[in-house]
Amino acid sequence: MPLFPNTPVEKMTEPYHRRWWALLVLCLSLLIVVMANTSLIVAAPDMTKDLGLSSSDLQWVIDGYTVPYAALMLVLGAIGDKYSRRGALVLGLLIFAGGSVMGGLVDETNLVITARAIMGVGAAVVMPATLSLLVAMFPRAERAKAITAWSATSGLAIAAGPLAAGWLLENHAWGSTFLMNVPLAVLGVVGALLLVPPSKAEGMGRIDYVGGLLSIVSVGSLVYATIEGPHFGWGAAPITAAVVAGVGLLAFVAWELKHPNPMLDVRKFTERPFGGSMLAVLFFFFGTFGSIYYSTQFLQFVLGYNALETGIRLLPLAGAVFLGAAVTGRIAPKLGVKIVVGTGMVIGTAGVFLLTRIDAGSAYTDFLAPLLLLGFAIGLSLSPATDTIMGSFPESELGVGGGANDTALELGASLGIAILGSLLATSYKDKLTDLVGGHLPAEAMNTAKDSVGGGIAVAEHVAKNPQGGAEQAQTLLGAVHESFAHAIAHTSLVGGIIMAAGTLIVIAVLPGRKHTTKHGEADAAPATEEQTETVGA
Repeated sequence: MPLFPNTPVEKMTEPYHRRWWALLVLCLSLLIVVMANTSLIVAAPDMTKDLGLSSSDLQWVIDGYTVPYAALMLVLGAIGDKYSRRGALVLGLLIFAGGSVMGGLVDETNLVITARAIMGVGAAVVMPATLSLLVAMFPRAERAKAITAWSATSGLAIAAGPLAAGWLLENHAWGSTFLMNVPLAVLGVVGALLLVPPSKAEGMGRIDYVGGLLSIVSVGSLVYATIEGPHFGWGAAPITAAVVAGVGLLAFVAWELKHPNPMLDVRKFTERPFGGSMLAVLFFFFGTFGSIYYSTQFLQFVLGYNALETGIRLLPLAGAVFLGAAVTGRIAPKLGVKIVVGTGMVIGTAGVFLLTRIDAGSAYTDFLAPLLLLGFAIGLSLSPATDTIMGSFPESELGVGGGANDTALELGASLGIAILGSLLATSYKDKLTDLVGGHLPAEAMNTAKDSVGGGIAVAEHVAKNPQGGAEQAQTLLGAVHESFAHAIAHTSLVGGIIMAAGTLIVIAVLPGRKHTTKHGEADAAPATEEQTETVGA
């Protein structure tokens, strides 16, 4: 048995014998790139204090990763298909590690944002490569199980990132949350070379670079406009970006429809299994990531948990993800994608609506049920939706399929954080103005309205000021807590309504089990009988 697997998957006469070990490498790679976002949630307060970040700076430290990550996945997935999926995985991990080293060593805001952008490029190479390699390695009868493990890893990363970052921040500076990625990335590279076989598309033809460029411009401009406009005002830059996104999308669709070998066959969106599953991923991550984003802030800023304590309190979410993944592995082959994904979205929507009950007196236990529901919904819904999306692509386009799935996931998450985060900030600002407007100097009031962290900082300053005092500071602190709790309840109501509308759309679009695609395959999951046999084994 050779130390390094050299036989391409496409030339193997039977399933790759070390595929389950290779799956561990793919899941580790996925874990790293998702943790890079979730770990920053708990590191943000230390970074803000150390670097003197404004609200705008912090937003772009977070989203400097998101823009290239979302915009590049489709194109880089196609390039991986063309030349080498394993090579793409290794290269992406190395780029990601390089950005992590830079982020851990620099101490200037623009350089941190640049490092995050480099990490985002690496993540955009890694994520579609993990899915395309998974589908290439596993036979249809085992693929649902493998995708379930892949999906559960995404949920694990939501809790693992804050937990690992919180543990490091107990004794180290925020730069350690970047540097922790490096040994994991190196382990992923070694594991890929030792356990993951080479794979690439056969007979793929030339890459549609024009379509790829249009997709980058469209998605990148959309994410930029969504981040910049709601948070910092609809000035010339976000409006221009929104127009470019709209024109770019129309140009992309027109080009892909006439191209003989398109980057992404947009006609797939008229196929109900594919279109419904893409919408499910988009809407689902819009609501869940937005909710987890501001719930974590409440745990830190209002309830006063430090980074490690916050990470520990997110662990039930990870456990619920694994429970949902275990359940979906047994019921999806029997009930079909529509019922399972629809049920998961209903549960997730209920979790978001439960957050409307949050008030200034809420404790961690008030967040426990929403976190459990959101985690269970992720585990239940993501795997069958992803399996359906990947099953819609031929072997020569697995990287594109992974890029399409991951773009929907990341676009939904970034839109959720940006739109719901903007609504949260506006609601907080308005409520705080109602409660303490006119009682603070203009400069202090502007700082307090900027964010809940700013409000707490102003209260601490008032406590130390001889003209203020502990009583006045406590009154201000209570107003800040009440305003932020009100903002969470209001934002959750809007987020829940959007999730509910998305759920109804997805249920209407996804076909029932009796429906077949134009290829004659059952929409719920091809080779359902094989999956049932596997699950029952």
